[in-house]
Amino acid sequence: MSHRERMSHVDTAWLRMDRPVNLMQIVGVMVFGGKLDFARLRRVVAHRLLRYRRFRQIAVVEDNGAWWVDDPAFSLDAHLRRSLLPAPAGKAELQQFVSELIANPLNPARPRWEFNLVELADGNSAMVVRIHHAIADGIALVGVITSLTDADAAAEDAADDEKIAGLTLAASADDDWHENDVFWRHLYEPISEATLASIRIGSSLWSKYFEMLLSPTRAFDYARIVASFTQEIAKLALMPNDTPTRFKGRPGTAKCVAWSEPIPLPEMKAVSKVLGCSINDLLLSSAAGALCRYLAEHGELAPDTEIRALVPVNLRPPGDIGELGNRFGLVALEHSLGIENPLARLYVTRQRMEALKESYQAALTFSILGVVGMVPKFLQQKVLDLLANKATAVMTNVPGPQQARYLAGSRIAQQMFWVPQSGDIGMGLSILSYDGKVQLGLITDQGMVPDPEKIVERFAVEFEKLLWLVLMEPWERLDQPQAVEEALQAASESQRRFSATEESAATAARPAAVAATKKPKARARPAGKAGDAKDAAPHVAKETGAPARARRRRPAV
Repeated sequence: MSHRERMSHVDTAWLRMDRPVNLMQIVGVMVFGGKLDFARLRRVVAHRLLRYRRFRQIAVVEDNGAWWVDDPAFSLDAHLRRSLLPAPAGKAELQQFVSELIANPLNPARPRWEFNLVELADGNSAMVVRIHHAIADGIALVGVITSLTDADAAAEDAADDEKIAGLTLAASADDDWHENDVFWRHLYEPISEATLASIRIGSSLWSKYFEMLLSPTRAFDYARIVASFTQEIAKLALMPNDTPTRFKGRPGTAKCVAWSEPIPLPEMKAVSKVLGCSINDLLLSSAAGALCRYLAEHGELAPDTEIRALVPVNLRPPGDIGELGNRFGLVALEHSLGIENPLARLYVTRQRMEALKESYQAALTFSILGVVGMVPKFLQQKVLDLLANKATAVMTNVPGPQQARYLAGSRIAQQMFWVPQSGDIGMGLSILSYDGKVQLGLITDQGMVPDPEKIVERFAVEFEKLLWLVLMEPWERLDQPQAVEEALQAASESQRRFSATEESAATAARPAAVAATKKPKARARPAGKAGDAKDAAPHVAKETGAPARARRRRPAV
């Protein structure tokens, strides 16, 4: 008899959230330094991933709710695949392959996950990971994927339970890049009991919400819960929409992905300390700057352009880190794209991050996700559309291991992932640090942004602007963005005048130089005088293009 267990209301909400234009898949890419041994990869997945029962279960929706049911015909080979990239099998072809997979739904008749291995022309391998959001949130899956890896290439393929237990989210505990950023540290740390006790969502029902959402089999006073839920939806509805841009609209099924080249974290740490902000402030500001430049180059940037990004926040209580499922809420981060001064944009970002530290938005959205998992699907869709319409993008920022990791004996050179976009949201940004570097990944709707690589290319450029300001400007002036801008404008104007002066001098000197290089024309001789044939020879030769000496030596016919 197959095992079955009831799906939580939050997980049910994610299961029912699939749309043709936005599939609820968490997608990751790993690029390896060398060729990955497929047979060894299969052994690692069999020993380490399948220890989680959820990866051997099918999501089944019945009249009395959704269930996780063991797949009686489970086959690992149906989930481990090998594919060929078209020539020349480089980064562009890999990005196109990922774009196509993102738009392709996972088979609902099987456990909803898949690993796809491809070979690159440079001799390296890459693997694309797809896992449905109903299985677990991105925060939990970071721990799951990390548990498949090792600190060295010679590690055994079989699972070491004690070793794996320490490789959940704690795998990033040695990473100090969040050391000065309380807000982002709270995004991924377990929520404390004290915090849970302090949260109030317009009433005293938060504890009931949380207990109900994590214990779907228990009976509660649904009438009171729905009444309170309705009040909170009304508050959410009053939140203004962000600025309409080309990043918003009706998405289609075709998607595009791109990711930046890695940026060294030590450079970011140095700049952040000088400017008195966190690394995450730098990352968010640089990402906003890249979006700003893209809109400006399309003639669509206004000074008051603001976009809102929804960011997942960890709501797991202590001891729940290694569990699958969804235990997160969302907070809304607003980015001022109309601020072109990189320092001013950075300081506004820092200020807004500070204001979000005490926000309870995450608790509200978690409760919404849980309750809509109980209501009819059409009502769930309307409520989630209301939430999605308030934002332009979904953004994740996760600190990964800061030492190199190995999967099936192959070193992971780069890794990137994206969480899905709900409703009509057409853009997802992901920032991931790994092995002392950081990368920006971007997924866009092809109809809105067909060239996301042009945005990720600007990510490093925007950070370099801040780096050059730290290197070239007096540090005491850096806390005054307007003064820095005026100083740069004055220097630019001075350089322009200097260049104009040099150009004017060069233009004035050019006629004299030309005149000095001109030879005086030969004076014409009267016809019939001696030397006529000799003097005419060079002229004739010039007319025909032949050397004068050749003309003189030509024998008579």
